[in-house]
Parts: sequence; C-alpha cells; structure tokens
Amino acid sequence: MDPDSDARRIAAGPPPSQLIGGGHTRSSATPAGHKDAAGAGPNEPPFDPLRLCIFATVALLGWLAGPIALAVFAGIGFLGYWKARRRGLERSKCFLRDTRLVLAYLGVLLAAGVWGSYLLAGRILGT
Repeated sequence: MDPDSDARRIAAGPPPSQLIGGGHTRSSATPAGHKDAAGAGPNEPPFDPLRLCIFATVALLGWLAGPIALAVFAGIGFLGYWKARRRGLERSKCFLRDTRLVLAYLGVLLAAGVWGSYLLAGRILGT
C-alpha cells in the first residue's frame, strides 16, 4: 500500500471521535469545526500541555545537577533506544527519525555528560 491509498482508507472510515470517544456525535446545534475559547471542540477536553511541564522539569534537574543530570538522562535514553532497536524499532518519533542517529546523538551527550562530570569533580576536589 502506498501513502495515498492509506490516507484515502483512513479518510473513508469513521471519525476518530467515534473510535476513541465511544461514539459521541456532534449535536446539530453546534456547527462543525466550532471551537471554544480554549481551542477545544464541544466534545473534546482542552489541550493538556503535559510535555511542556516535563520539559521544564528536565531542564530544572539539568540546571541543578549539571553534567551529572545530562549523563543520567542520556544514559537512560541510550539504553531505552538500544533495547528498542534490538527488538526491531528502526524509525522513531524523535526528530532524528533513524534510531541509529538517535543512538549516536545520545552517545555523544552521554560522553559529554561523563566528561563534564569528570571536570566538575576535579574542580570540587581541587585536583
């Protein structure tokens, strides 16, 4: 199947609100595409920017712990992608897409975090 036929097949099916929301239909009193002030439709919950909170928390931890946090988060990410790649994941939702590129990126970050931690320990210990 090519992407165009996939798109036609998906477009011909039921709307996602019927698949996920249990078959809710739009009332005839609400025009199609109408959104409230928060940007949500009449039957949709408002957008929850959870990822932004997660990004801020990771940035705070990075700021507080410096290169140690970078090494820890990069190491966790590297191990996660390593396991996923061994199980067959070749394309990621990450901006880099190819898991080999993601692993290389995380490996460089891990090395930078370890090197920064080494330099930081040398400063603290005065060696």
